[in-house]
Amino acid sequence: MTAHSKIILSVDGMTCGSCASRVNRALAAVPGVDEVSVNLAADTATVKLADGSVTAEALMAASTEAGYPARLSDEHIRDQQRARKEAEAQTALRRAVLAAVLTLPVFLVEMGGHLIPALHHFIGQTIGHQTSWILQFLLTTLVLAGPGRDFYAKGFPALAKGRPDMNSLVALGTAAAYSYSVIATFLPGLLPDAVRAVYFEAAAVIVVLILTGRFLEARAKGRTGAAIQTLLKLQARSARVKRDGDVVDVPVDDIQPGDIIVLRPGERIAVDGEVTEGSSHVDESMLTGEPLPVVKSKGAEVTGGTVNGAGSLEFRATRVGGDTTLSQIIRMVEEAQAAKLPIQGLVDRITLWFVPAVLLIATVTVLAWLLTGAPVTLALVAGVSVLIIACPCAMGLATPTSIMVGTGRAAELGVLFRKGDALQRLSTVDVVALDKTGTLTEGRPEMTDLILADGFDRAEVLARVAAVEVRSEHPIAQAITRAAKAEEADTLTAEEFTAIPGFGAKATVAGQVVLVGADRLMDREGIDIAALKQTESDLASLGKTALFAAIDGQAAAVIAVSDPLKPTTPAAIQAFHDEGLHVVMLTGDKRETARAIADELGIDQVVAGVLPDGKVEVLKALQDEGNIVAFTGDGINDAPALAQSDVGIAIGTGTDVAIEAADVVLMSGDLRGVVNAHQVSTRTLGNIRQNLFWAFGYNVALIPVAAGVLYPAFGLLLSPMLAAGAMALSSVFVLTNALRLRRVRAVLGDPS
Repeated sequence: MTAHSKIILSVDGMTCGSCASRVNRALAAVPGVDEVSVNLAADTATVKLADGSVTAEALMAASTEAGYPARLSDEHIRDQQRARKEAEAQTALRRAVLAAVLTLPVFLVEMGGHLIPALHHFIGQTIGHQTSWILQFLLTTLVLAGPGRDFYAKGFPALAKGRPDMNSLVALGTAAAYSYSVIATFLPGLLPDAVRAVYFEAAAVIVVLILTGRFLEARAKGRTGAAIQTLLKLQARSARVKRDGDVVDVPVDDIQPGDIIVLRPGERIAVDGEVTEGSSHVDESMLTGEPLPVVKSKGAEVTGGTVNGAGSLEFRATRVGGDTTLSQIIRMVEEAQAAKLPIQGLVDRITLWFVPAVLLIATVTVLAWLLTGAPVTLALVAGVSVLIIACPCAMGLATPTSIMVGTGRAAELGVLFRKGDALQRLSTVDVVALDKTGTLTEGRPEMTDLILADGFDRAEVLARVAAVEVRSEHPIAQAITRAAKAEEADTLTAEEFTAIPGFGAKATVAGQVVLVGADRLMDREGIDIAALKQTESDLASLGKTALFAAIDGQAAAVIAVSDPLKPTTPAAIQAFHDEGLHVVMLTGDKRETARAIADELGIDQVVAGVLPDGKVEVLKALQDEGNIVAFTGDGINDAPALAQSDVGIAIGTGTDVAIEAADVVLMSGDLRGVVNAHQVSTRTLGNIRQNLFWAFGYNVALIPVAAGVLYPAFGLLLSPMLAAGAMALSSVFVLTNALRLRRVRAVLGDPS
């Protein structure tokens, strides 16, 4: 195992935030573990290793020893886990229904007797109150021993090990109410007549309410992973592959790089590849957000998970298995969903000590009531209410559920958070720095002007310049070579070609030394460009990029290219401003060219004439001023700037998603994706704060009420049944609130 590797475990038995904290602590204690992130909503633990000495077996043993069995998580295990969650939801429903059926007579007889005096007298005159209590005992025993047995099977052992959890709180609370009621029923002499009462209905109803809450939780948890389910459904199960002269159906796992795959109309593409034969339109909207099908013919790349149109294609598999684009996307989303945000650290520290603190508060509550001379029944009710209402389920679910739903919705909008903490950082940015070429613009410039110096011929100059530029992959170079081809200029060969990053290029063509590049290249080489300087300035003021060409030491021409803005760029810049963000454009172009584009778009700040390394310095300067900076670039040339920024956002192409320097990858080459990423980030962090406020506020407000602080003044004492209902509802509220993120809409419409 290599250093700094990562292991994902599937963990069973976690039911609350304190469970997750204990798994976290157990795994973090294993020597060689660097970082642990436990996701209660997904039942997973992601462990980053500092060295290669840690084995998966050691981690699984540590988690199992802590009381939470763990297994290595892979696609098969994840499928099993999803099926198990569905089964758990159905099991919880069956248990809740059975418990409710058994509890209903107990509740109606006991609570009905309190609320309706006539019913109380009717029971006394018919079967008698003692018989009524015995029947309640029998039904409640069935509830606790049947549907509610898991609380005791898990809660009491955890308590005995000194690691109490939510099950411990429920087990203690219901056992206290049940035991007191059993004594009142069968050993009445041990209690004074004034305090002889039964609370069978409280114990039974608590179990019903918590089981109902668990069913609702399980169902909602399943919905939090809906985005991953959608992505997994995009994976083809098999493909038609040419083998030994025949076309045979092959499971997708058996496809090898180099296999030729035959694709029929309407079929889903199984793996990434390159078209070798045929022509068709392919729907890539599920991956890139682009609504229009893309034409694919020989030499074009196709992506697994996309859908073929009406034509037939053959393509050679290039990336299979875990290397495909779709597999990378699924992996990115899962890693982001398993991430622990900085905001989660405080929650973990609190929930780790929360259950022991609640046990202490419940004990103090009972003692305080007894010391004031209050009846033991009131002390019991208050203590049980504290135990039940304080279960920290909502706290444990508050952050991971929002992360899962938020990152999943982002993926559906074509935004992939590669690093989970970027989800939180992006919500705090106040400056958005943008590369120009390919980010603000189409990235496909065209030559618009070729203005010659005296004594030079257009065809000869264009042929020599094109011979140099054909050796370069820069978009501007490609624009010049396309123009030369369109004008049918002579095809010449460049020798001794030298690319000069940030300046231009130099080569020998037909025995003449040709220079093509910015004015700084001409200055460096000692070329006099005074006669063409004004022409260059005039072109730059129109928003065009102007280059110089020199032949054998003399300025020969000014070449202007124009890279049109993407149609959606103006709306995206306006959206940034609407969100209060400061927009900065970074470009290697001359200031006049950059300023013309910035004025057209309303960009706040322009830094022009900056080389790739210079972008890093600009970002550092912005950060030194106290700004949180997001930088958006194409993810290739801008890797240093992406790494330097607080949040690096790479504009992808739909297939180039494995960009290591970026925190966020956009599947579509559209600035609206940055707006959507910021929107999802802001909404998700807001959702997390709402959940945490509710979870903590609920406990802070209701634990004292459960303990009875309102009883002396108002005669109000919280019933254990109401406490159980409130506890269950708090978790359901948190989950339901997180699920609202599924309704987040693209700010400017889906990227297209």
